[in-house]
Amino acid sequence: MRNITVKVHPSKANLKKKDQLAWKIAEISSDKAKLNKDAIEMVINRIIDNASVAIASYNRKPVVSARQMALAHPRKNGANVFGLNPKVKVDCEWAAWANGTAVRELDYHDTFLAADYSHPGDNIPAILAVAQQKGCNGLDLIRGILTGYEVQVNLVKGICLHEHKIDHIAHLGPSVAAGLGSLLKLNTEIIYQSVQQALHTTISTRQSRKGEISSWKAFAPAHAGKLAVEAVDRCMRGEGAPSPIYEGEDSVIAYVLSGPGKKYIVPLPKVNEPKKSILETYTKEHSAEYQSQALIDLARSLNKKIKNLNNIKKITIETSHHTHYVIGTGANDPQKMDPYASRETLDHSIMYIFAVALEDGAWHHVKSYTPQRARRKSTVQLWRKIVTKENKKWTKKYHNRDPKKKCFGGKVIVEMKNGSTISEEINVADAHPAGKRPFGRKEYINKFKVLTDNIISKKESQRFLKCVQNLRKLKPKDLKGLNVEILPKMRKRIKNGKSIF
Repeated sequence: MRNITVKVHPSKANLKKKDQLAWKIAEISSDKAKLNKDAIEMVINRIIDNASVAIASYNRKPVVSARQMALAHPRKNGANVFGLNPKVKVDCEWAAWANGTAVRELDYHDTFLAADYSHPGDNIPAILAVAQQKGCNGLDLIRGILTGYEVQVNLVKGICLHEHKIDHIAHLGPSVAAGLGSLLKLNTEIIYQSVQQALHTTISTRQSRKGEISSWKAFAPAHAGKLAVEAVDRCMRGEGAPSPIYEGEDSVIAYVLSGPGKKYIVPLPKVNEPKKSILETYTKEHSAEYQSQALIDLARSLNKKIKNLNNIKKITIETSHHTHYVIGTGANDPQKMDPYASRETLDHSIMYIFAVALEDGAWHHVKSYTPQRARRKSTVQLWRKIVTKENKKWTKKYHNRDPKKKCFGGKVIVEMKNGSTISEEINVADAHPAGKRPFGRKEYINKFKVLTDNIISKKESQRFLKCVQNLRKLKPKDLKGLNVEILPKMRKRIKNGKSIF
């Protein structure tokens, strides 16, 4: 690996392409690095993971809306839409939109947290869609996905977006563009322009994850993927981009991020060095924001130790800066304490999540979020006894550069009405690579089977799992097999309302 220093340069400096971050990203995207065996296996795991959550969200309203929009753009030799018969094909950018929304809707796939946040699995829908439309094979797809993960993970390590209230999809646009460059074996110049265009068009604010969180949270990464596909198409036609997009005098760093005086350090592999950053990422056992994963596990444990929850006076969760200010009371969002809040808001409220997990001793991607569950009197009472507090010890652990030492948990202090206290802490979620029960192929397959049970047939489940695990050998005609078709009885009839498409 190498560390790239990125800062603003005045226009008169005429910064050379080879010294720009976008060019260096393009160089590794167009190289001929060998594929790491463990990284290949993880790509397979994440395709399984994405399919699990996409099928589980098939009938949720944002997913239905995105799918209807995609179906209005049919294409004979296009890409597949999750849940539908593989004979149904649409333009790849619209497949990226529909499938990206389905993958993101339940907040239930993989994550990487460092200087900023990310869900690297968001790269997969767009790269897979283009692979299907352009007749790529399994190895091509693997290369594209590994590049997408590599670029996003390292941008997340080096450049913080959220401190400037910029949404994390600003790292996703460039990573998808880079991944598509690898997939299609494009030259460095085209990828360079594509990365810049994709970044320029995918900058938006974090209001999408603040206050009353709407369905846009699911649409946002799908939108970034769609825009990246379109950016690559334009650049393949010879069009250019705002340049230099990171280092320019009026660039992203200069006026959106920390300004001309800031230096960012972005790690990147050397040209032709194997791309293994996917191995640093981790999926979710529970359908909720990643920083709640370990605390759900801790709540499940406490459920067995506290016999009467009515005797609780107060619960304090000491945790990292990120957790406290994003999903904790430090966010100062009254919606996070509102029993009538949207599901998207509740899955970003650690107070609600911890209360439900503590009461139930479990977590479920549907049952834990129903309006009836959120408005249960005992839950609301417990929910409002919970506060979060930043502890610098946990913030330091969160930012540890060693993946094996990085922590996303916290310490929970339960004060009882009789004056006694119960105190426990957890570093990482049970499913984390360093946790009690790390996810491996067996766990990914089990998650798939649980989330798709009674939605797809057993025959379809077996077919998909056999196909995806043979990813390295798939021919172009076989990539449609990475789609999963749901049972006809599960397809709800949706009346088309007034719309443009």
